[in-house]
Formats: sequence, C-alpha cells, structure tokens
Amino acid sequence: MYAYDELDRTLINERVSEFRDQVKRRLSGELTEDEFKILRLQNGVYLQLHAYMFRVAIPYGTLSSKQLRRLAHVARRYDRGYGHFTTRQNIQFNWIKLAELPDALSDLAEVGIHAMQTSGNNMRNVTSDQWAGVAPGEIEDPRIWSEILRQHTTLHPEFSFLPRKFKIAITASEHDRAAIKIHDIGLRLHKNADGETGFEVLVGGGLGRTPFIAKTIKPFVHGRDILSYVEAILRVYNQYGRRDNIYKARIKILVHELGIEKFAREVEEEWKAMGDVGLTLDHAAIEEVRSRFSYPPYEKLPHMPDELKQAAHDPLFERWRKNSVAPHKVQGYSIVTLSLKPVGGPPGDATAEQMDAVADLADKYSFGEIRVGHEQNLALPHVAKRDLPQLFKALDRLGLATPNVNLVTDIIACPGLDYCSLANARSIPIAQELTRRFANHDTADLIGRLHINISGCINACGHHHVGHIGILGVEKNGEEFYQITIGGRADENAQLGTLIGPAVPYAEVADVIEDIVEAYLALRDRPEELFVDTVKRLGVEPIRERVYATR
Repeated sequence: MYAYDELDRTLINERVSEFRDQVKRRLSGELTEDEFKILRLQNGVYLQLHAYMFRVAIPYGTLSSKQLRRLAHVARRYDRGYGHFTTRQNIQFNWIKLAELPDALSDLAEVGIHAMQTSGNNMRNVTSDQWAGVAPGEIEDPRIWSEILRQHTTLHPEFSFLPRKFKIAITASEHDRAAIKIHDIGLRLHKNADGETGFEVLVGGGLGRTPFIAKTIKPFVHGRDILSYVEAILRVYNQYGRRDNIYKARIKILVHELGIEKFAREVEEEWKAMGDVGLTLDHAAIEEVRSRFSYPPYEKLPHMPDELKQAAHDPLFERWRKNSVAPHKVQGYSIVTLSLKPVGGPPGDATAEQMDAVADLADKYSFGEIRVGHEQNLALPHVAKRDLPQLFKALDRLGLATPNVNLVTDIIACPGLDYCSLANARSIPIAQELTRRFANHDTADLIGRLHINISGCINACGHHHVGHIGILGVEKNGEEFYQITIGGRADENAQLGTLIGPAVPYAEVADVIEDIVEAYLALRDRPEELFVDTVKRLGVEPIRERVYATR
C-alpha cells in the first residue's frame, strides 16, 4: 500500500472545497450546465441517462480495507447500495444526487480517495497489473512507477486540457494483465543487456470508433528518463492532436496518420530539445516513492499446509481453488480472485454489504489489502494457503466464490443503455442471460478459457474489440442489434477481433454465442486448444459457416 503524504492530503482536500463551491454555483444557477460541464468532468462526474454518474479513481487498482469500507459507505449513504467496478480500476456510482456529491467526495478524501481526472480531456487514472508486487517472475513492482506518473500528471497544467482523454497502463510481468496495448501509452518494465531497469514504450493503442493496437515507439527507455520521455510524447500529441474533430482527436489517430516511424522521430526530437528540464529521476527520488509503499510481514510458511491437504477432499473447494487461486511470489501464500460475475448478476457490481465484508476478510486474511482488476473482479493479494479453506467458506456465503474466473461467464460489460446516455443498446441483460446459459460449471470447464466482452455503443467501454468473443450493441431503425466479433485478445499478444457476420437482434444474441461455442468445440484440434487459438488457426470462416448456416 502507498501512504499519502501531507501534500497529497492537502491537494485532495482543496479539490473537494473547490468542487463544493462549483456545485453550489451550479445549483444556484450562477453556472449553466455547459459552464459546469468541464468542472464536473475533471472531478469524475458525468451526466448520464437517469442521473449523474460519479467515477472514483483507484490508482493502479490498490485499495486498503479502510478505503473499501468508505466506498461501501458512499454506496449506502449517497447511492442505491452498490458500486460498479470498471475495466480501468475505477468504481462508478450511478445514482448520486448533485447536491450531495461534495459530501461524498469529502467522505472519500478522509481516507485518501479522490476522483480527480477520472473524466475529461486529461490524464486519466494510471492503471497497472492487479497482481503487481506479488506476481511470480515480475521484474519489480510496477506500482512504484505508476505512482511516480500519477504524481507528475495530476493537475499538470500542460496536460489538463489535451485534445482528448489520455490513458497509461504499466505491466512488469511476461503475461500482460494490464492490457497495455490498448492504451494511449503502454509501458512494459524489463531489463536491458546491462541489467538496467527500464521500459518498452508503446503508443497509439485504443478502442472506440477506430480501434488500434499500440506500437512500440522505443524498445528501451531507462527508468530515470521515463517522466521526460512520457512528457515528450504528450507534448507532441498536445501540439499535433486533432482538436477540430472529436472522432480524430485521440493519439491513436495521430500515430496512424503520421506513421509510427515519423511519430517516433517527432518524439525523439522533442525529447532531445527538452534537455535538462528537471525531470530526470535520480535514485533518491525513486527510492522516496518506493519507501512509501508498505509490504506485508510475511511468515515463513510451508508450501502445502495440512489445512489445504484436508480441504482437497471437498470438490466444491477444489473447483474454486483451481479456478480462482493463483501462485504468489512468496512460498506459502496465494493470490485469490473474487469473481464479481455471479449467475444472473450485472458484471462488476458489488453491494455495500459485499464491500464491507470483503474489507473484513482482507483484514483477516490479506493484510488489509484488496486489488481491482482490468476484468472487473477483485483480488486478495496476500492470502496464506492455510487460510484458503476458511476464506472459501466466507466468500461462498457472500456470493463471491463463483469459480468462473477467465471462463465463459467471466464477462466484461459496460453499463450500456440501462444507464448510459451514449449507449445504443443494453449490455447488462445480455451478460446476465449468457451467465444463465453457461451456468453449468462442467460445461464452462469443458469450454476452457474464453473471454466475452460487451459494449453498448461504439465507444467500447466494454472493450468488445479485444474480447475472444466481442459483442457490440448498435441501433437499427429504433431496435437493438448486436455485431459479433471473434478472435480478439487484450494480453501481450493483443489483437482486434474480426466481424463474424451480420448484426443480430437482441433476442438472438445468446443463441448466436451458444452456436459459436458449439462450433469451437467441434472444430478445436484438442481439448487444450483455447477458443482464441482455434480462431487463429482456422480463421473466421469455418465458424461463420456453422453459426450462420440457418440464419
């Protein structure tokens, strides 16, 4: 966990005071909605279909139990008793009244939580691997660098009014759990031939109306230079980004139009022209941030405790353990993923009661720490293996032990037309129906790893382009239709999915997905061949033929 210092606390409290005054002026009529818009956006407040939506940052996905309890308090006191965890390590509240927003923000500030720059044309929440700091084989904890970037970019005067929103993600593991290739800037920590730590820098990723996978702009930037290099990228974008066209304003369009080679030259020239602008990170500066992260006092524990051996006779526990428990870098400990995807439930939602209970479990079993993942699930990152059986029982009572992590019902979905004023179609009911269709755990295990992503509009908040199966809601003559893509992925081998056929009406979506899965089971080379690998081997056509043969 990172401990905020006095400067952090002062900044957060000052923003609360400023926003309280802005809301007061809006409610009195002194500010029009258009005048208020830019102010509320920089404090994470959207005007949605039915009410204001409040987006709260969870920097690099790390929460303390105290902070999670405060999020539960906000859900209970100001909203309708739940929150929605997003793909970018935020939490959204969909029903907060404008007049009460400053109080909610103030309550969150007391525990070091803010909503600064969670919306608007600025630097958004810097995200990272939800297993950061505990994943085996990790280069080092990427949250250190995420925090350095967070501090530098928060309220940065040059980057608070960019041509469009801007997102950075960082990973330090061979397997990318942060989806860095679909971000404006993706950073991959690695070591060069001399053993120095630095970053592969990728730029130009993003989904939405015109999706692109990020390209490598520089294979290695030393850690000491990462602030100045990121600033050079942002300066080039700020200068050349398309402010005249909202649909062409993202950096991905600039990179595409210039070409990666020319864009790289522009950045390199800007970086060299910057010279010494005080952004070089010396060892002391990096270590100062590192020192503010606390790590658990791990015990020396056996690899296979008696408690785990005894629990292995329980088939329900074993199914959950094999699905939701991952290796930890410290012997005797595990990383536990808590699925927020129960059968028939809205993906990513957690009730206030569940958040309070998870906070209690984190105190008891995970040194008071919780993580939020890109897949809209939670994780307890420091669980002793001996405690797994008791933790399973507690999570099962809470409805948080569904053994479907990375399986067909572990669906990523945006709120869709049920909440969002931009959406063309519903997302949540589609996800709910699919979880019912594939509720049988044996069937899900037979299918294997398969990611379904659903977006209610072309803005792609559900990241449908990179789902193994992607579902995009569109509007046709006033009715909800859905385009289906297959073969996408968001990991280190990220690629965009391919459209499989004509859009289908709402009532047929679940049937089409079932047909796609049946086609995959018939066509895969062996039981271990994943859906996305079958699509890569055969292409779309064999699956298209089977799915659309009778349509």
